[in-house]
Amino acid sequence: MRPPIEFRNASVRYGDRTALCDVTLEIPSRQIFGIIGPANSGKTTLLRCINRTIDFVPGARVSGQVLVDGQDVYRLRNVYELRRRVGMVFPLPVGLPLSVYENVAYAPRRAGIHDRRRLDELVERCLRQAMLWDEVKDRLDILGTRLSGGQQQRLTLARALSLQPEILCLDEFSIAIDPVTTMKIEDILRELKCQTTIVLVTNLVQQARRLADRTAFFSSGRLIEVDETEKLFTAPSQRLTERYVNGEFG
Repeated sequence: MRPPIEFRNASVRYGDRTALCDVTLEIPSRQIFGIIGPANSGKTTLLRCINRTIDFVPGARVSGQVLVDGQDVYRLRNVYELRRRVGMVFPLPVGLPLSVYENVAYAPRRAGIHDRRRLDELVERCLRQAMLWDEVKDRLDILGTRLSGGQQQRLTLARALSLQPEILCLDEFSIAIDPVTTMKIEDILRELKCQTTIVLVTNLVQQARRLADRTAFFSSGRLIEVDETEKLFTAPSQRLTERYVNGEFG
């Protein structure tokens, strides 16, 4: 079976700086794939390549190939459809200046869903998956930007789930969320992987160890090692990986 995401000799430069260097990597279907590494190791850049949000970064140049279901994403004409299939949650909440309800319903409406009952069910399902429903069910009409930071981050997750993406990319999703809620969302992610390929960038190595089926370690824009998560943490093949997972640097 073809992996849903492939990088073939992919490199990214921001002006004169190389952010990713000659990365070849396959991300398996219906797993949680962890990406770890120190700051400026290329983790977020890798995520941004998958749904081409890298296009919004001034001066970014991508070479090599990034494939989703065998298609080179940089040859696709319909980038909107790509981003519908590949959901993204960034480290800090990006709330739309709309009500809580419309934050979640906005993308489905644009995709052609207008039946109110169907939208109501979709909004509730996504807010429940993001562990937010019980906190906002009686105030769905307030602006999403009036929620707390942690609630806005969960609203961002609900919005990413609203189109039932085939691939869900999470970049430090728990940075603004308390530990109890983080653990609950981790449980949801374990359930979601049965139907969605999840790519998780995290600076919390123990979070990767808890959640990921496979994990890749990056440093200075290079893929150092990729393996089954427990093996990478207990018996890494590279000394640099061993030093990182043991907390010698980060």
